[in-house]
Formats: sequence, structure tokens, C-alpha cells
Amino acid sequence: MSEELKNTNESTIEPQVSSDKVSKDQIKKVRTKGKKSVVRQVSSGRAYVKSTYNNTIVTFTDQNGNVLSWSSAGQCGFKGPKKSTPYAASVIVKDAYEKAKKYGLKEVSVFVKGIGGGREASIRALNANGINVNNIKDVTPIPHNGCRAKKPRRV
Repeated sequence: MSEELKNTNESTIEPQVSSDKVSKDQIKKVRTKGKKSVVRQVSSGRAYVKSTYNNTIVTFTDQNGNVLSWSSAGQCGFKGPKKSTPYAASVIVKDAYEKAKKYGLKEVSVFVKGIGGGREASIRALNANGINVNNIKDVTPIPHNGCRAKKPRRV
């Protein structure tokens, strides 16, 4: 029995070498073959700006809500309290727009959420980067009735 196991182990350990040698040029050709992706052109879309006390996130989408590009302060290299500054917001918008430029994005509707330092700066940065801002809407969630109040203290 040990001889049979030895034979099976030896056959699996040996590397299989093919006699056909492939040059590097042929490998490159094989890698480039396949379905080529077509980049869709989106002239108008939406820009979602989430600005909190700790971070700022900008997302570019098409009219249906499919994400084209996004960027955040942490992704751009800001750490700690610098992430929620107006300067960080302008850098974030520039980074996200560079990624979305290949889609041909020209005009956006801006949806701003949250209360942070990057609210206004991100909208100004959109305009400064050559994007036409159609309208601005504040979609910050506001409680209509709030949480249930604590029960009154009995003394």
C-alpha cells in the first residue's frame, strides 16, 4: 500500500511542462483580446455631497443614480480634523471630477446632505472645475417629531 501512495504522490508533485513555448509578444496579444468596454457618454448627472463634522464624500452619478465616480477626504490623503475642512472639500471635488471626466460630464444637479465645513466649498469647487451647476437641493435628514422624551423625574 505504501508503494501505491508513493506513486500517486510522485505523479502529483511533478510539474507538467508543455513542449510549446510562448513568446512574450503572444502573451500580450492574448491578454488584449476580448470584449472591449465602451465608455458611455453622460452629459448631465447628479453630484451628491455628504458633509459631516468628520468627513466629506462626493459622488457623481448619472440621472438614474448609477455611480460614475466618487471621492472622499480620506482617499485624498487627509487625516483627522483636516478631513472636514473647506480646502479638503475642494480637493475631493477635483479628484472625483478627474475620474468622471472620461464620461463627458458637463452639468450636474447637486444634492447636499449634512452639516459640515465642506458644504459650500464643494459647490464652489464644482463651479471652479468647469461643471455647470443646474440646481442645489439640501437633503439633510430632519426629524419631524424627534425621539421619545424621557419620563419626568419624580421627587
